[in-house]
Amino acid sequence: MHMTLIDPEKQSPEGSAEIARKAGKLGTDAVMVGGSTGVTQENLDGAVDQIKKAVRLPVIYFPSGANAIARHCDAVYFMSMLNSRNIKNITGEHSRGAPVIRKLGLETLSMGYVIVAPGMKVGEVGEADLIQRDDIPRAVGYALTAEMFGMDLFYLEAGSGAPDPVPTEMVKAVRESVEMPIVVGGGITEADHASALVRAGADIVVTGTLVENGAFESKLKKIVTAVHRA
Repeated sequence: MHMTLIDPEKQSPEGSAEIARKAGKLGTDAVMVGGSTGVTQENLDGAVDQIKKAVRLPVIYFPSGANAIARHCDAVYFMSMLNSRNIKNITGEHSRGAPVIRKLGLETLSMGYVIVAPGMKVGEVGEADLIQRDDIPRAVGYALTAEMFGMDLFYLEAGSGAPDPVPTEMVKAVRESVEMPIVVGGGITEADHASALVRAGADIVVTGTLVENGAFESKLKKIVTAVHRA
């Protein structure tokens, strides 16, 4: 499965909708909306509302905190950054947001979220104790933790704009250790990256930074096709 991540802080609501429309035509399976910084209730609601008018794909909120919650999305990733040094990113923001999510009646998808080096902005903002790229046992340990906690998904994140994706060896080791679906994002800019990650065991591949470039269609089409064929 392929998902397109749109950052509402970097696009106008209309721009977000246009990206979603183009990605939908190219075969992406769902749209994620969120970003590490600058997400407000206003730009989030604007983006989600316009995206839902533009496409019939599932729209999933990818939160950075409880300060803004997408009221009109189809689901929310209820995600814990397991390797953060700050408790607010593990359970703190969640305890603030959970009552609002329950009141709104939103579907939640629980997720163990870990940041792999280089981590980029999300690693910095999330105060992550980065998993080094050769520290496969640590990644496996976090995956097992997420599964034993009963989480729905496990996400390996290299960070938006990372020069390279999460190593395939790490994805393969995690796949061999857990049965839960694995999401991989960050640094996926080529079809070869995507197909290698799926062959290694990724169930969902996420691309985001790529679509911030206005002329992204050719590359995204190749990535989406590679994911579906792998």
